[in-house]
Amino acid sequence: MTDQPRPPAGIDVSIPSTARIYDYMLGGKDNFAADREAAELVRAALPEAPVMARENRAFLGRAVRFLAEAGIRQFLDLGAGLPTQENVHQVAQRVDPKARVVYVDHDPIVLIHGRALLATDGTTAIVQGDMREPQAILEDPRLLELIDFGEPVAVLFVSVLHFITDAEDPHGIVASFRDRMAPGSYLVISHGSGGVRPEDEEKAQAVYDRATSQAANRSPEEIRRLFDGFDLVEPGLVPVASWRPDREPEDRWDGPRLDILAGVGRKS
Repeated sequence: MTDQPRPPAGIDVSIPSTARIYDYMLGGKDNFAADREAAELVRAALPEAPVMARENRAFLGRAVRFLAEAGIRQFLDLGAGLPTQENVHQVAQRVDPKARVVYVDHDPIVLIHGRALLATDGTTAIVQGDMREPQAILEDPRLLELIDFGEPVAVLFVSVLHFITDAEDPHGIVASFRDRMAPGSYLVISHGSGGVRPEDEEKAQAVYDRATSQAANRSPEEIRRLFDGFDLVEPGLVPVASWRPDREPEDRWDGPRLDILAGVGRKS
């Protein structure tokens, strides 16, 4: 391919990356052969996967706009992934140009692309961090230059916690951030929740087992527990496309589909 990106030195692109698989599902170009092969295997098991990726991305935009219009001026996007259209800072700064956004990711290619594209006006930053190590993120000096945890902040876990296994304690990870968040802060989560034939889900999970992160869908009850300490705003925990939709979806999937549930909670 003539538009094949050149891999940065020292990065093994033969191992599929969850961020780059997602980029491919969204129609992006910042991915490599191993990522595309993995994405096609996921799509063979779950043909609705690209539709779900777009619905999930649209939910992110709606949630950020809702929070910005509610007065939130600081956003922390964990497992942010590769930049694409309607990034968090673009949506938030459309409401208030002074809104501050910090992106966190551990994928080196995400970091390279993010730093190249972000504005240098002191309102946005991307920092290297793995949400499995929340204290390191919370103490990062660059993050603390922009995020004041004494004021309300939105913490975003959009389509990332299903890449945290039970052994890695997703509830403990969320709690680490919750405990630093001021009253009036918000938590945003979207999370895979099954809904397809077990054999198809297992095929997709097997692909991620060979990638940079394993996948672990959870029940609605388990996902709701991630919001402990927060009050879910209307409409509660619902399929991503049903969270405050603002338009008819551009594409539909009428067959069996993977459930991705989404919610926004407020800390009182």
